[in-house]
Amino acid sequence: MINPFKEINSTDSEDSELVSKSVAGDKKSLEQLVKRHQAWIYNIALKMVWNPADAEDVTQETLIKIITKLSTFRQESSFRTWAYRIAANHVINMKKKKMEYQYSSFDVYGGQILNSPDKELPDQKSVPVDLNLLVEETKIGCMNAMLLCLDREQRLIFILGNMFGVNDETGSSIMEMSKDNFRQKLSRARKQLASFMGSKCGLMNKNNPCHCSKKTKLMMDSGHVNPENLLFSRKHVYTIEKAAPQKLERFNEFYEEKAVSLFREHPFQQSPDFVKSLNEILSSSEFRNIFNFN
Repeated sequence: MINPFKEINSTDSEDSELVSKSVAGDKKSLEQLVKRHQAWIYNIALKMVWNPADAEDVTQETLIKIITKLSTFRQESSFRTWAYRIAANHVINMKKKKMEYQYSSFDVYGGQILNSPDKELPDQKSVPVDLNLLVEETKIGCMNAMLLCLDREQRLIFILGNMFGVNDETGSSIMEMSKDNFRQKLSRARKQLASFMGSKCGLMNKNNPCHCSKKTKLMMDSGHVNPENLLFSRKHVYTIEKAAPQKLERFNEFYEEKAVSLFREHPFQQSPDFVKSLNEILSSSEFRNIFNFN
């Protein structure tokens, strides 16, 4: 699997060739282009909206935008920068999703954590999966909720800059801002998350009030964790750390570094294959008027 966010990227020429063939009507090249980038767009969408079903919709909408704008790509930048700029604009300006209403601020979410009771884990015999998977599901779901407490721009900058290791040059180009502005907003998002986790999260400090194992049964009772349908702790091939190795850099604050490392341990989720669903759109007469596919 390619990593489009490597600082030194050898895939730009391959992308460029696929774009040229796609615009000329080569359907197979277009499918290959989609396959190269769909997992990364899906994982961005998933961290932006929390819910996998919503993330699938967002990914498909984004891919359609990229495909329909391919003929306007002038190769003045790399395809990856151009495509992820479209993705960034889409996820920042899209209609607000359900979970964004539920987790709207750190103050509200912190109050929910402090006021929610601790419960013992269920008996292993009463659930169809290993209890460790349920605890992991709770941990990832909770940390994804923390991301939703950031505003959309900060959330996306954190995902790109600290989870996927995008450097400030690429990140600023995708976000259409200066490198200084990108770094400042990344630092602000990192500090907000680290501050919240430093006072609430047991992963950061065992003396903090919230511990995943003590909240798992509560999350099951509320329907956020379903042993029959795990959303986050299955169906992945890599961790984000493995899919997008971090640049060699040190952060000034211990809590910030620890918080970032916890987010980078999250699964890099296996993406649905959007080629099949997109093919239905590609075969429509309206779409074929845009591309003259062979």
